[in-house]
Amino acid sequence: MTKEEAQQFKARWKLVNEAVIEEMRRTPASAKLHQLALMYEAGQMLGWDDALKKDEHEVRERWRRLKEKFHV
Repeated sequence: MTKEEAQQFKARWKLVNEAVIEEMRRTPASAKLHQLALMYEAGQMLGWDDALKKDEHEVRERWRRLKEKFHV
């Protein structure tokens, strides 16, 4: 890949990212909530819920330590 090709590649992806960001801005909150609910349900169906719960205590402990350190 030449330098010019790399710059063109990067410019195209910049346009794609800008379009995605604009689409997300225009998406109503109700649609975003619906999408989130669908992702949550899919995660449960795939058994990810149980895998995530096993690390929940560790994550909560990390947050507790961060809050304590930064006096939040």
